[in-house]
Amino acid sequence: MVARHDQTTDPVLLEGLLQARRGTAFFARKLNELTDADLDGDSLLPGWTRRHVTAHIGYNARAIARLIEWAATGVETPMYASTSVREHEINFGATLPPIALRHLFDHSAVHLNVEWRDLPAEAWHHKVKTAQGRIVPAEETVWMRTREVWVHAVDLDNGATFTDIPAPVLTRLLKDITGAWHTRGTDTGLLIRVTGTDLTFGDTSAENPTLITGPLPAITQWATGRGTHAVTARGTAATGTPAADAAASASDADLPEVPAAPKWI
Repeated sequence: MVARHDQTTDPVLLEGLLQARRGTAFFARKLNELTDADLDGDSLLPGWTRRHVTAHIGYNARAIARLIEWAATGVETPMYASTSVREHEINFGATLPPIALRHLFDHSAVHLNVEWRDLPAEAWHHKVKTAQGRIVPAEETVWMRTREVWVHAVDLDNGATFTDIPAPVLTRLLKDITGAWHTRGTDTGLLIRVTGTDLTFGDTSAENPTLITGPLPAITQWATGRGTHAVTARGTAATGTPAADAAASASDADLPEVPAAPKWI
């Protein structure tokens, strides 16, 4: 029997699918490390237990699968009927017995993977609409899912950290977040530099920005609103002349607290 395989041959898309599948496997591993009683514990998301996170990931897979069905058939099948329906779905899923909640995750992940695998190559360019109303090609669903599984694996709060997330995923996520800030104008006066790289984001034209620095995992964690570990913030002063440079060196100083990142969702 011939093995089933992805219909697309696009190397960039195949690499994206690999990252999404690896993230799904990572989430599954962290979920399986939790006992049934552990599921009742708090996640890193305010107001959500680990049950809520797991239910969200399960129903998110079903919602994205609906977009792939839309791309395949041309029949509009939205991710969710409404925001309230999505919220009700997650809250309901959080009440499921542990075995049912685990099955929700497992079965929905398999369903989505099959939909991706069987989507004809040309259909990946068909347009669909996200829950936020964005019109995107079906191939965007791969990144949508990648972001969800990797970040929410950390939110289960049982040992996963942003250092477990592959650098390409972190980099794209950080670009997404800072891009959203720029679009909304919420990055004014904020300059972000990732140490050990040439990555710089934020208000690059600001004369006296607040400079946020740290390694890529830490900066991305901060940008998603999930903590400030290994991140530093420094006030800066304008330079341009030797006297100004000297004054700037004297006035630049670590701030007592790292400011909260602007909201991005």
